Amino acid sequence: MPYTAQGSSSPWIEEEFSRVRMVTGQETLGETGKVMLGLQFELKEGWKTYWRSPGDAGFPVSLDLAESNNLKSWQFYWPVPHRFMLFGLQTFGYSKEVVFPFEIQAEDPQKDVTLRGTASYLLCKEICIPFDADVTIRIPAGEAFPSLEAGIVDTYVNRVPGLGAEVGFDITDSFLVGNGENLVLKVYGSAKDQGFQKPDVIVEGPPGFSFSAPEVIIDDGGAKAEFIIPVSIAKEAKGVLEGKQITLSLVDGAKGTELKTVSKYKDVPIGTSSGILAFLPILGLALVGGFILNLMPCVLPVLSLKLMSVIKHEKSDYQGIRSSFVATSFGILTSFWILAAAASLLKVAGFSVGWGIQFQQPLFLIAMSGIVSLFAANLFGWFEFLVPGGVINRAVNASDKKGISGDFLKGMFATLLATPCSAPFLGTAVGFALARGTWEIFAIFTFLGIGMSLPYLIVAAKPRLASFLPKPGTWMIWLKSVLGLLLLGTVAWLLSVLFVQVGWVATTLVTVLLALGMAILAVKSLTIGKRAVAISLLAILSLAVPYKFSVSSEKASVSAYWLPFAQEQIATEVNNGKIVFVDVTADWCITCQVNKKLVLEQDEIESLLQKEDVLPMQADWTLPNETITAYLESYNRYGIPFNIIYGPGAPEGIVLSELLTIDEVLSVFEQASGK
Repeated sequence: MPYTAQGSSSPWIEEEFSRVRMVTGQETLGETGKVMLGLQFELKEGWKTYWRSPGDAGFPVSLDLAESNNLKSWQFYWPVPHRFMLFGLQTFGYSKEVVFPFEIQAEDPQKDVTLRGTASYLLCKEICIPFDADVTIRIPAGEAFPSLEAGIVDTYVNRVPGLGAEVGFDITDSFLVGNGENLVLKVYGSAKDQGFQKPDVIVEGPPGFSFSAPEVIIDDGGAKAEFIIPVSIAKEAKGVLEGKQITLSLVDGAKGTELKTVSKYKDVPIGTSSGILAFLPILGLALVGGFILNLMPCVLPVLSLKLMSVIKHEKSDYQGIRSSFVATSFGILTSFWILAAAASLLKVAGFSVGWGIQFQQPLFLIAMSGIVSLFAANLFGWFEFLVPGGVINRAVNASDKKGISGDFLKGMFATLLATPCSAPFLGTAVGFALARGTWEIFAIFTFLGIGMSLPYLIVAAKPRLASFLPKPGTWMIWLKSVLGLLLLGTVAWLLSVLFVQVGWVATTLVTVLLALGMAILAVKSLTIGKRAVAISLLAILSLAVPYKFSVSSEKASVSAYWLPFAQEQIATEVNNGKIVFVDVTADWCITCQVNKKLVLEQDEIESLLQKEDVLPMQADWTLPNETITAYLESYNRYGIPFNIIYGPGAPEGIVLSELLTIDEVLSVFEQASGK
C-alpha cells in the first residue's frame, strides 16, 4: 500500500533526471474546504519539461486525480513558460524547477481529503523520456493555517497569468500584416515601473498555423515593446488566420500576462474617407440581408401580424397609416439596437455571441411561447380590454389597439421571432459586426433593422399603397382565426425546441400551463383583473419549471449516415482522399430545417452523402456548445445555418450559402473532390 503523506508535502518520487512531489499551502482544509496546492518538479541541469502548448515537440505535464477521496473539483494552473530552441525546433516549458499550482475543493470540508494522483510528464535533453509519478497526500479537516511550503506555492501562483500578483505590463494591440508566405503578426505591449527587460510573446493559434520567435523592438526606455512574429501556414490548414481565435502570452522573466483575441488585420479608422468606403459594402449587405429576412419562411407568424396592422386602418386615414408603419419600423430598429447592446456587453465580458443564440435558453423559449400564445388568444377575440398603463396588455393587444404603442411592440416581437433565420447576406454582415467593436456592431445592426423595416417605411412614405389592400369585412374574422392558428403552430415549434433542452416532463408541464392560461383567457365571465392575476401566476410557474424538472433529452440521430462533429478528424480524412461535409444546425434554426427538407433530405443529395468516400458530419448547436461556437468563430461566423465541404481539392473548405440549393451542393462537391 503506497505511503500517504500528511502535512505540507508528499514524499519525493525520484527518477534519474528529476523528482516530483505535491506540496500544499495549508496544513488543513479550513472552513471552506478550498486549498491551493502545487505539483513540484526539480530537474537536473539541461533537462526540461513542457507547458500546456509544448511547441514543435513534446507533450504537456498532466495530473490525474480521479482516485482521490472527498474531492469535489479541482483546477490546474500553468506558470509562465520559457522558449527553448533545439535542433531548429522551438518548444515551451520549464527547466531546473517548476511548481504547477492547482486548487482543490473538498466535497465535505468537515472530512479529510486524500489526493491520489498520477503525474505524467516528458523530460527532454538530447533525448526525451516519458515518466509517470504516483503522488499521494492527505489534507485533514480543521481550522486553516499556512503550511511550511506555503511560500513556494505562493511564489508560483504569482507566476500564473491572471491569477497571481500584478505583473506591471499589458498587451495593448495586435494585428496581422501581409499575407501568404509574408504573413506576420504584430503585437504591442506597454510596461510600467522598471519597464521591459527581456520580453517574449508566445502565440497559441488554431491547428496548421505556427508562429516563429518574435523580433523584439523595445522603445521609450523600456516602456513600450513591439513584437514582429512571422506566421507559417501548413498545407492542411484552413488557409486563413483572420477571424480565428489566438492566445497571446507576454512573458518577461517570471512574470506574464495573457490575452485571448481574434486575429484580424488593423482596422482602417471609420472616420477617414478610406475607412468609410471600406465599410460601405458591409452596410449594404446588412441592408439587403435585413430586407430579405422578411421573405424567410420563419417569418410567417410575423407576416400575420403585419397583415393585421394594415387592414385595421381606414383607407382614407393616411396619417394613421403613416404613424402606424413608422411606429412598427421603430419597434424593429429598437429590437436590433437591444440585440446590438447585448452583443457588445457580452463581448466586453468575454462571452461568445451569435445570431439567434437566445433560442438556446429555456427561459427565453418559455417567455416567447407565452407571448405568442397571448397574441393568438387576442386574434381569437378572447380578450380585447386594455388596462391603462398595463405593459402586458399593451403587448398582447398589439393586433387591435389603435395607437403607436401596439404597433411599436409588434415590431419588436417581429424581430425576436425572426432571429432563428439566417438570410443571404445576413451571416456576412453579422459575422463582420461581431468580430469588431461596439461602434461597428451598432452601425451594422442599425442597417439590418432598416432593411427589415423597408416594407413598412415604403408604405409610410406612400400611404396610398394601402388602398390596394382588400376592404375590411367579415372575412377578417375568419382570417384572424387562421392567423391565430398559425401562431399556435409557432408555439408548438418553440415547445419542440424546449423539449430538446429540458426533456418531456418539463415541456409537458409548460404546455399544460400554457393551455390553462389560454382557457382562462377564453372565459369572458371572469373580469380582466382576475384573468391578469391568473395569467401572471401561470407565467411565474412556467418560468420556474426548468429549475425543478429540467432533464436533457436524448436526441435521435437524423439519419444513420450522419456522424457526430469531430473537427480534429477533418484534416486526416481529407488527407486520406475523402470529402467531409459539415452541417452546423439547430432545432431552433428554421432556415436549417428548410435546407434539410428542400436540399439535404432530397434523394440526390442523400445518395451522395452515403458514398464511401464522403463523411457527413453534423454539429448540433441546439444547446450551447463551446466547441461548435469556436468552430464557427474560426470562420468569422456567428450564426447558422453553416455548411462547408472539405476535400482533396479544397482542404481549407468551401463555405456554402445560407440557403442551400441542390445545384450548389453538387457543384461544390465536385470542386472539393479535385477531380
